[in-house]
Amino acid sequence: MIKYKLICKDCKTTFDSWFASSNKYEKLKKKNFLVCYNCNSQKVEKSLMAPQLINSKKKSKDYLDSIRYKNTIKTLKNYQKFIQDNFKYVGENFAYEARSIHYDKKKKKKNIYGSATKQDLKELKEEGIETQMIPWIDDKNN
Repeated sequence: MIKYKLICKDCKTTFDSWFASSNKYEKLKKKNFLVCYNCNSQKVEKSLMAPQLINSKKKSKDYLDSIRYKNTIKTLKNYQKFIQDNFKYVGENFAYEARSIHYDKKKKKKNIYGSATKQDLKELKEEGIETQMIPWIDDKNN
C-alpha cells in the first residue's frame, strides 16, 4: 500500500488517498478514475509529499525506554509499599523526629519517613544524622 497526497487542479482541494502500488495509481490515472471529491473534476494530480520513514532503531529505543520507565515506576512503588508497611509516617515533622530519635538515647530507635526541605536534610547531615531521599510517586493506585 502507498499513500499519495492528491491535489485537484480545478478547485485546489488537497486530499490523501491510498493505492495498492504506484503502478495502480498510474493505471487509475490513465483511465480517468481519479476524481476530486469536492468538484468532481478529473484533473487530479499527485502533490509533493514528505516521505514518512520508519526508523526501527528509534522505534525499538523508544519501546525499550518505555519498558525501562515502567520498570522504574514499578520498583519505586515497591519501595514505597515497603516503607509504608515498615516505617512510621511523621509528615512534615521529619527533621524534628529524626533529631529526637538521634539525641534522646532513651528513645527506642525506629524507622520513620516523611517530608523535609533540602535545608533540613543538609542540617541533619551536618549533625551526623543519616537520612535517605527517594522519589515519591503520589497517585491513586499507590
